[in-house]
Amino acid sequence: MGEHFHKIVCDVLNTNKLCSTVKQISRECGIELLVNNAGVGYYGLHEELSPSKIQQMVRTNLEVPMILTQQLLRTLKKNSGTIINISSVTAEKSNPHGCAYGATKAGLSSFCSSLFDEARKYGLKVVTIQPDMAKTNLYRNADFCEGEEEESYLLPQDVAEAVEYILSQRNGIVISEVTLKPQLHRIRKKK
Repeated sequence: MGEHFHKIVCDVLNTNKLCSTVKQISRECGIELLVNNAGVGYYGLHEELSPSKIQQMVRTNLEVPMILTQQLLRTLKKNSGTIINISSVTAEKSNPHGCAYGATKAGLSSFCSSLFDEARKYGLKVVTIQPDMAKTNLYRNADFCEGEEEESYLLPQDVAEAVEYILSQRNGIVISEVTLKPQLHRIRKKK
């Protein structure tokens, strides 16, 4: 990590601690960028998901980015900053065996789009990145995973490079939405 990045460990589901930590960071630093990247997914038939798993997805994938954004919005507007929300291609389509996950990501994408229209006149850039199947531990709770070929999945580095590209645009230009997909559409069942 570079000199402008400082790792802070915080339970994002502890709202009071999260808000306290964010306020402390905001007092100490001129924040110009917020990347909402935390996410959790549980897959299977919706009737088989427990209420606690549904709640964890809603809180992590939708509530936390909304709260972090609310807590930092004035500072980011003042600094003509950027908010980048890592959503999912599932936000745009039907998701059998992932109904709740897809719904949380659709909510995040909708929030991001509306926030951009609300705050763009203040110079704030709001961007949604919608990655497809990536080789991460997001699917640790699923009975499937990415395909075996490198062309069948994204890498975290691919998403990071999309963030870098978005941030490299000249002032006055906003890439409001990016969808990243691997060349091949393949998943495989876990053994």
